[in-house]
Amino acid sequence: MKTSGTSFLLSTVRDIYERLSHTYDHFSFPGAVPRTFLGAVLLAGLGQPIIALVGFQYAQLVVRGILGAANVAALLTFKSSLKRAYGSGVSAWWVVFMASQFHINYYVSRTLPNMYAFCLTTLASAFLLPQTSPHLSAARQKQAIALLVIAAAIFRSEVAVLLSTTGLYLLFTRRMGLGPLVLTFLGSFISSLLISVPIDSYFWQKPLWPELWGFYFNAILGSSSEWGVSPWYYYFTSALPKLLLNPFVPALAVYALLQPGTSRATQTLLIPSLLFVAIYSAQPHKEARFIFYVVPSLTAAAALGANFVFSRASKSIIYRGVSAVIVLSVLVSFVGSTVMLLFSSLNYPGGDALRQLSYITRDDPTPVIDVHADVLSCMTGLTLFGQNPSGFPIAFPITSKPDSTAPVLVFDKTEKGDQLYWPRFWERFDYALAENPRKVLGGWQVIGVVAGYDGVEILKPGSHAAGDESKEGTIGGEKLLGLGANVAALRNMVRGYTGGWWVGPRMSPRIRILRRVS
Repeated sequence: MKTSGTSFLLSTVRDIYERLSHTYDHFSFPGAVPRTFLGAVLLAGLGQPIIALVGFQYAQLVVRGILGAANVAALLTFKSSLKRAYGSGVSAWWVVFMASQFHINYYVSRTLPNMYAFCLTTLASAFLLPQTSPHLSAARQKQAIALLVIAAAIFRSEVAVLLSTTGLYLLFTRRMGLGPLVLTFLGSFISSLLISVPIDSYFWQKPLWPELWGFYFNAILGSSSEWGVSPWYYYFTSALPKLLLNPFVPALAVYALLQPGTSRATQTLLIPSLLFVAIYSAQPHKEARFIFYVVPSLTAAAALGANFVFSRASKSIIYRGVSAVIVLSVLVSFVGSTVMLLFSSLNYPGGDALRQLSYITRDDPTPVIDVHADVLSCMTGLTLFGQNPSGFPIAFPITSKPDSTAPVLVFDKTEKGDQLYWPRFWERFDYALAENPRKVLGGWQVIGVVAGYDGVEILKPGSHAAGDESKEGTIGGEKLLGLGANVAALRNMVRGYTGGWWVGPRMSPRIRILRRVS
């Protein structure tokens, strides 16, 4: 089946815990290009002692928690370096701006290759900030280059562009010589290959350097365009404003650039990052996560501007007014990011459907229940951890534990092939999770529908919600389950107090839960 970066890498961690290499899930569902196993191996190894203590049912929380902690540690390192270089006021503003943004905080624990790379690029950005001595500064610059090389060679090849802009800036400003730069690059590059190639060749069972395949697929073949293309200016006009969220952040960065006292520091933060974004804009397929790496530095530039304004608030009514507006903008950003977080939690109907199916079948006397899950279900939260929270070796014949009260759900994820058109293929399943129930052949009963986020709706008195619910607890004539039912109940309660008005998430049918009937 088609896999997102998050689901693929999360599944690899799950496979490492459970299986032998020849039964790993990635052989059946490899994704568009091979991805490195190194991050999954590290998470699995670090998480194993904790999981042994708390139980396998918490494994997904543990491994995501470890990745989140690593990224938070990198951000705290950047904050400490910023404080040492420019003072506590700048670091405080940086924390406030970063905390009020949505995307980085939302993605910080997601097992995307970008978030493994983000940890390394954030540390590199921290090491490039001014140090206490020239000797330490030279050492940190080499470490920064090494971290960028590792991130590019192992996790995300686009970091090579950021590596290039950073290296050229260091050369142009004479902060680093060509010799040390080349030697650092070669040493870290060879080391990265010596780590990645053997490990990934073993897990993929063939000689492989995953990021070379990714670079060839995306940059040479241009195949990433199959996932959509955006205009060259997308990153500057859409992605960066969304990532920074607060409209005063770019304005404050520009202001800091224009002030003699902060201009040089701001140039160091902005130039390599914005050059990276500009060059990478030549790639037709664009996603905000591809440029996550520049957010800490761009936000630091804004923090310099905010600190400059606040340090002069007592001297001018204009500065006091601007300071008040900045504070207000931060509060609005916090509210906005909180709302975005709540809405985004409604965007995983696959996980919601799994939770509802587990509840529906909890008292079923059948020890093993076979379920077919379609592409949408698998791409929106139906993880291996969630499918098998007890850690049964589902690659082999299983039965539930003797003392288990709930049946084991065994999922089939066949997404294409002639067998999908054979009624006999569907006869072996007890349940199915399907976006389109007409594709499920044979006798089936829809026992409920799980809804997903579909934008914001504004309802006036007398108007109907999405799906035209003629009966409470239903949508389109089908029983509404899960988070969609919770949103519907909240909407009805709010409209009761507001005279029929409602501003909130629109929920549309996404996945039907079907039970086979004879």
